[in-house]
Amino acid sequence: MSGSIFGRYFRVSTFGESHGPAIGCVVDGCPSNLDLSEADIQAELDRRRPGQSSISTPRSEPDACKILSGVLGGKTLGTPIAVVIENQNQRSSDYSEMSALWRPGHADFTYDAKFGIRDPRGGGRSSARETAARVAAGAIAKKCLTKIEIRAWVESVHSISMPSFDGIPTLEQIEETEVRCPHKPTALRMIEFIKKTRSEGDSVGGVIRCRISGCPAGLGEPVFDRLEADLAKAVLSIPACKGFEIGSGFAGTRMFGSAHNDEFYLGEDGSVKTRTNFAGGVLGGISSGQTIDFRAAFKPTATIFKTQNTLDKSLNPVTFAGKGRHDPCVLPRAAVIVESMAALVVADAVLAAGKTLPLK
Repeated sequence: MSGSIFGRYFRVSTFGESHGPAIGCVVDGCPSNLDLSEADIQAELDRRRPGQSSISTPRSEPDACKILSGVLGGKTLGTPIAVVIENQNQRSSDYSEMSALWRPGHADFTYDAKFGIRDPRGGGRSSARETAARVAAGAIAKKCLTKIEIRAWVESVHSISMPSFDGIPTLEQIEETEVRCPHKPTALRMIEFIKKTRSEGDSVGGVIRCRISGCPAGLGEPVFDRLEADLAKAVLSIPACKGFEIGSGFAGTRMFGSAHNDEFYLGEDGSVKTRTNFAGGVLGGISSGQTIDFRAAFKPTATIFKTQNTLDKSLNPVTFAGKGRHDPCVLPRAAVIVESMAALVVADAVLAAGKTLPLK
């Protein structure tokens, strides 16, 4: 079983290393006759690409995509769609020292333990560079979900949090600041904090929130293939993600059932609704038709420029300070990846339920 394949009906495999010639994805199971162009995919890649702001890595990659198969005349053929993204701005010499030691917080040790070999250039396959391929696949999934809106944004950075609110911010509100927090006063504080952290040679983490609206009731499976379990696996597979909660999450442990239960009522449009949404839009592993609402916690970027203690591959104690070009905070770019992984899960669930795509 390969760890590079995701999904059951809308299946995605990704390939490539951070400093290899290219990265890419193959999407199998995408329905035919959907409108799809390289521009559709590029719009999402441009949101994730490195070098786009003063608080991201200075590695400058255009992330220009090319569709190799599965599309003809702007329409999907129903056959596997292959997308490739060339790497153009590698600086592998920054990683020469790292090949002989295990960086704290990185997958260097575990890759050596599992495979007995690894690509030290930029982290190889464990690098977040791989997520560009996921975003390309997510862009294709979004074309299948024209009636479903998926939005992710930065809710907090370290101890700086935006005020809570109901609803879903617009793409314009999220993109208004480089940190992708839709509450501008909070966003400006986050940006200054990230810049200060970078100037000190350190990194910082935080929380991304995602809401999915327009999702019909009945998606997901009971027991092992619960919709929230699929979402959790998808999001936790993103590099640096260390936590997932849906609906009330851990805060729900401090509530009584009488307060936590979402009461049903009949809406004016004749649809079943709930007065609250502590369940996060999923009941018994199946979507309820309410907004799906989850959070993802991201740890601080592992590569920092402060000196740390570690071991080399001969098990000798050594010191190490990071080199290269790295995000001091992964969250602004990770928000796009969270959206993409959520889109893959929902597209897969829609196909599993036998719904017609694009979802109407």
